[in-house]
Amino acid sequence: MSKNLTSRAEDYSKWYNELVVKADLAENSAVRGCMVIKPYGYAIWEKMQAELDRMFKETGHQNAYFPLFVPKSLFEAEEKNAEGFAKECAVVTHYRLQNDPDNPGKLRVDPEAKLEEELVVRPTSEAIIWSTYKGWIQSYRDLPILINQWANVVRWEMRTRLFLRTAEFLWQEGHTAHETRSEALAEAQLMNQVYADFAENFMAIPVIQGVKTESERFAGAEETYCIEALMQDGKALQAGTSHFLGQNFAKAFDVKFTNNEGKLDYVWATSWGVSTRLVGALIMTHSDDKGLVLPPNLAPIQVVIVPIHKTDDQLKQIGDVAKNLLTELRSKGISCKYDDRTTQRPGAKFAQYELQGVPLRIAIGPKDLENKTVELARRDTLSKENVVLDGLVDKLEALLAEIQETLFKKALNFRNSHITEVDTFEEFKTVLETKTGFISAHWDGTAETEDKIKEITKATIRCIPLDQKKEAGSCVFTGKPSTGRVLFAKAY
Repeated sequence: MSKNLTSRAEDYSKWYNELVVKADLAENSAVRGCMVIKPYGYAIWEKMQAELDRMFKETGHQNAYFPLFVPKSLFEAEEKNAEGFAKECAVVTHYRLQNDPDNPGKLRVDPEAKLEEELVVRPTSEAIIWSTYKGWIQSYRDLPILINQWANVVRWEMRTRLFLRTAEFLWQEGHTAHETRSEALAEAQLMNQVYADFAENFMAIPVIQGVKTESERFAGAEETYCIEALMQDGKALQAGTSHFLGQNFAKAFDVKFTNNEGKLDYVWATSWGVSTRLVGALIMTHSDDKGLVLPPNLAPIQVVIVPIHKTDDQLKQIGDVAKNLLTELRSKGISCKYDDRTTQRPGAKFAQYELQGVPLRIAIGPKDLENKTVELARRDTLSKENVVLDGLVDKLEALLAEIQETLFKKALNFRNSHITEVDTFEEFKTVLETKTGFISAHWDGTAETEDKIKEITKATIRCIPLDQKKEAGSCVFTGKPSTGRVLFAKAY
């Protein structure tokens, strides 16, 4: 496993792409724009899934599964949603191949097997789910419906990057139906908070909660809540979104219910989701020029033990100590591995686990057996120390918690030092090109100004922060009145 990564300072994009491949997280596939998620990368996604799934279920949600294919007529039913995703849709038109008479050994689409109605490969599932909910909902007694699904979706992206933007990706999507506007709004806000808690407590990524501007909202939503994170290169990354859909989808699919006064009304809706792009966020927030740095709460292997030996007898003695350690660590819920492969030298193993971001590494050699000690290395600080075996497991447990907190604080300090208030457009452009990060600036509230700033600088309004303080000012671009600052940034 080669370690030689391009440095972040030299070429951040190249560093990222190399790290994803060399750390065995993912690789490009034979299908253009799609990726193969390798076991180690998938193990990180599984840890994310497990924690999010627990959080969803604790807030009353259940998992279900809906079809991959959406009839075109259903997809078209909610106009804004259809228009918003139309350019990214993959469409199935035929259902059979046949031998090509003009090219022996080749296949062609059977012209007789044309579908009566074309099928859209889901870019998102609102249409198929709301057409289903119509049969589930008649009365207020059927509400709320709180459903989540773990699925794959297809958005035919032209420019792709592993984890961050691929034609097919994995995600979860929640779709809920409610009796009242206030209940649906509360749901959208609650799930955005769940995402923020997950990002900060498990990913060790500080996020800013906010709402999107009208032009940045999810297609078909009345309000889009979001969590925005800042990567090491000063670009923002949208880490999760939660949408208040109003009654738009209920009206599009004629989903009505009889309320407790006996009157018919349309239901209120939300949808919310995060995807495998979170793995990209994890990489770009914490990792360094030596490889991945993983927060312990999401590391597939939290502690790895490497034996250093010359003889089979030494390996057996070290193995006995290591296996006792593994038993103790697992009893504490700590994921661990004993790497006793004889096909790799200890130095190669150290390099591998450094590259793959394992938080703690233990080395045990013959002298350690004599002294009842181990060598303990931290991935986040690259520090090493000799530690006695007695009480080691308690020390490791405390260190894992410390590393988790240290990574969060480091990312928080970086984020906070890269939020810059500006009052003129010249300042805006200077900060964007030299310091990068979030730019806190006044905006006049118009899409025209938002579009013009994006055209000139490639920066977009990432969000209107939920904790935005009301502050009279002048738009950084037009000079027109503004009631508060919003956050701009270049983004992934």
